Amino acid sequence: MAGRINDEDVKAVRDAVPIDAVVSEYLQLRNAGGGNLKGLCPFHDEKSPSFQVSPSKGLFHCFGCQEGGDTLTFVMKVDHLTFSEAVERLAAKAGITLRYEEGGYNPSHQRGERIRLIEAHKAAADFYTAQLESAEAEIGRRFLAERGFDQAAAAHFGVGYSPAGWDHLTRFLRGKGFTDKELILSGLSQDGRRGPIDRFRGRLMWPIRDIGGEVVGFGARKLRDDDNGPKYLNTPETPVYKKSQVLYGIDLAKKDIAKSSRAVVVEGYTDVMACHLAGITTAIATCGTAFGGEHIKILRRLLMDNGSARVIFTFDGDAAGQKAALRAFEDDQKFAAETYIAIAPDGMDPCDLRLAKGDEAVADLVEPRTPLFEFALRQIVARYDLETPAGRAAALDEAAPVVARIKNSGAQHEVAVQLAGMLGILDTQFVVKRVWQLARWARDRGGAPAPAGSAGRGPQAPAPAARPAHAGPALNLRNPVYATERELLKLALQYPQLVSPAFDAYGVDEFTAAPYAAVRQAILDAGGAEEGLKDPQEYLVRVRDAAPDDVVRATVTELAVEAIMRRTVDEAYAAEQLVTVRLRAVDRRVRDVQGTFTRLAGGHGDPQRLAAVQNELWVLQQYGRALRERGAAAL
Repeated sequence: MAGRINDEDVKAVRDAVPIDAVVSEYLQLRNAGGGNLKGLCPFHDEKSPSFQVSPSKGLFHCFGCQEGGDTLTFVMKVDHLTFSEAVERLAAKAGITLRYEEGGYNPSHQRGERIRLIEAHKAAADFYTAQLESAEAEIGRRFLAERGFDQAAAAHFGVGYSPAGWDHLTRFLRGKGFTDKELILSGLSQDGRRGPIDRFRGRLMWPIRDIGGEVVGFGARKLRDDDNGPKYLNTPETPVYKKSQVLYGIDLAKKDIAKSSRAVVVEGYTDVMACHLAGITTAIATCGTAFGGEHIKILRRLLMDNGSARVIFTFDGDAAGQKAALRAFEDDQKFAAETYIAIAPDGMDPCDLRLAKGDEAVADLVEPRTPLFEFALRQIVARYDLETPAGRAAALDEAAPVVARIKNSGAQHEVAVQLAGMLGILDTQFVVKRVWQLARWARDRGGAPAPAGSAGRGPQAPAPAARPAHAGPALNLRNPVYATERELLKLALQYPQLVSPAFDAYGVDEFTAAPYAAVRQAILDAGGAEEGLKDPQEYLVRVRDAAPDDVVRATVTELAVEAIMRRTVDEAYAAEQLVTVRLRAVDRRVRDVQGTFTRLAGGHGDPQRLAAVQNELWVLQQYGRALRERGAAAL
């Protein structure tokens, strides 16, 4: 058993390694005021930073999930280490030699498992790098040179070579004190007939590092025709290497990703090298697996969920590359960042493009041009015959659910309009309605996908009846009162300039339908329709945010995208709706006051009260007469 680490050495490690320096290796930190820093918590998913670091106190705390502690606690939690392993890792970083209470200096075999595996990989990386200079590795050096990578480039990325013999690395690591069990567990060796043998033989080697810069695995490229293995062979899953949780090049790219709020996702190791050498130092790649949710978590922490951030995917122009792009789109909505796709016109990857056309061509390739959602939609639409109504309906049926997954309502509406253009459907609002139906269907069912075929069956599909903001039957829009109230709210959301400032003087009680009264209240709480004159998109966001629940929020969005009843929307039409809603409210009030007056007059009530009611009735009647005669001018 390993001895306990000396308490003075533990304190020395805590003091020597600043907590902000450690945390910033995993996520971007920004000034939070009062000497603190903030970032997105690495221990739970969140959209706004609640994770705070106090460098002066050497502590961190997340106000979202309540995780907290010191530097050692952070390292233990983020990398799943024991206390001793965390101390050992930070001690190595600080150059501190640890003492142990039982047995003096700790012999290497007593160290924690993860530390031992990391050390084995570091030793292996050094071994492979040295072997690249050997005569046998000439084929590897030639491979690199043919792709535009010189000795300096190979050294920068730590590229090495694994000898073709059975156990060169295994014997080397044994000599360093590593046990056969550790070599097998690390994935560097595998069982042979007479004991462990090298897993990688006669291949070009790329070290794969985690976000903290530790080597956790390798990617090995076949060089010889007599090698019957796959073109690329990666480290198997181990306690330190999970391919779904690592990104090649992240250790080199993380600072520039955080600084520029931009990441470029490429497909291979040589593509990462080509991009970095061309000045695109934010390039990263997955390691033998599709880009997925765990990779997104890594990038989100670096990008801080900045809405202006950019993630650019580069894929080969072939069918496999297109399929990879569509897989990436499946997780697109997990980003706050905007996502784009970059495909060279001739289908070349960044490495080939750099060879053929130079660094400037690579830099030009990864400039954002095509949004990922647009690419995904075009791939879907291209599979159908849009010359026929059936083809357009089928394409809409498959494409609409894709658009419905877009969470931002403003962006969803805009993309739905673009989809209508792609399909050649002139009734844009019909497509918008189909998309909104699917989005609402998914929200009502906790994000479950809509059933097949629910996107609509062509332009003849009837629009659904409006739903109230509470459980109950649909509102009957043949009722002119409901229809006019709905129309006025649509105008207030879509054309606030036509109804302001008069609309903001309307009371919630002037809307008789419960869902419409709730929407009127949300507009009021968001600052009124006049806010829409400043920034229409932000205004809609504020109204949706002001909604008390998802049902009212859904009604707001529906009214914001539904077509206005009249083709020409102008001030005269808006005035007509304003007057109609107000006049009906006045008429209802007149009837109420008339009832009160009748009761007071017949029961010999208080003369002063009777006079006040009579005066109110007269004012209301005069106001109603003015509305009928002069319309909006009387408002």
